[in-house]
Amino acid sequence: MSEDMPPEQPTAPASDHADPAWWSDVSGESDGTRPLDTHAILAQAETTDRRPGETEPLDDDTTLRETPPPPPAIAAAAMRHIGQVRATNQDAIYTLISSIPREAGDATLGLFVVADGMGGHEGGEIASRMAVAAVARRVIADLLIPAIEGTIHVSLQALMVEAVQDANRAIWEHARLTGSDMGTTCTAALLLGRSLYIGHVGDTRAYLIDTGGIHQLTTDHSAVGRLIEMGQLDPTEARDHPLRSQLYRTVGQHPEIAVDLVFQPIGDATHLLLASDGLWGCVEEETMLRIVRGIESPQRAVRALVDAANRAGGPDNIAAILVRLV
Repeated sequence: MSEDMPPEQPTAPASDHADPAWWSDVSGESDGTRPLDTHAILAQAETTDRRPGETEPLDDDTTLRETPPPPPAIAAAAMRHIGQVRATNQDAIYTLISSIPREAGDATLGLFVVADGMGGHEGGEIASRMAVAAVARRVIADLLIPAIEGTIHVSLQALMVEAVQDANRAIWEHARLTGSDMGTTCTAALLLGRSLYIGHVGDTRAYLIDTGGIHQLTTDHSAVGRLIEMGQLDPTEARDHPLRSQLYRTVGQHPEIAVDLVFQPIGDATHLLLASDGLWGCVEEETMLRIVRGIESPQRAVRALVDAANRAGGPDNIAAILVRLV
């Protein structure tokens, strides 16, 4: 016998279900493993016959199915800070990024919420958390889960308004049961594909950043915001105005609430920024723009924004969500 050839394998007994050619029979004393038949493996490699289910080699003339374009790649970072003066943190934040399967190509979904609570000891903290939870619960139940199941039938504009109204009713009922005077701002942004839907109450802000600069998408429901709308106050004077913190519309302090709806295609925008007044009230818009543009990482950029507010005195709680859109 040649030293280059493996030892001859014993003949396999007949069977109704023949083993593959490269397996030999198992003796009664073995542990169940079978020695490898290299002759059979080499012979099989040379045959052109293929078993059902085996892939065929790709022919140069094969028509390939086009791969759908990927969803926009977004990344988000969120941070809240107690600031330098307040004893409790009454801001709440929420972020969710998901991919929704669709036949024409997956769609990216992002939900981002900032709420700034008010209403005495623990009242504002509870209100802001309830607002964030109510919005997230409604969007997940009415949009995300049905979209995954392929049964989505919802108006996104109406959904964002109703989600904030859900938060209003939940806080109002809780305040009545507990005898608390609580409320909160709420700015909830839903990003689906290249479209942005915002439900908004209060003076938490949403900004869109593009090559042209930083653009405020929401309106402040404050005395100062109303003066600006009426043309009686320049926006540059709002930060130091004594009525800046007086809100005329909040979530949870009335049984029903009007919710602002903003629809905005994101176009060539690079970032979405949601900020409580603890950030935008201390940091100029041009400074926020410079930080966002100058720091590629959303995590590092949002921390730099919060640090800038604290260096400016940090008189209020600070909350920010930064979404990189490209």
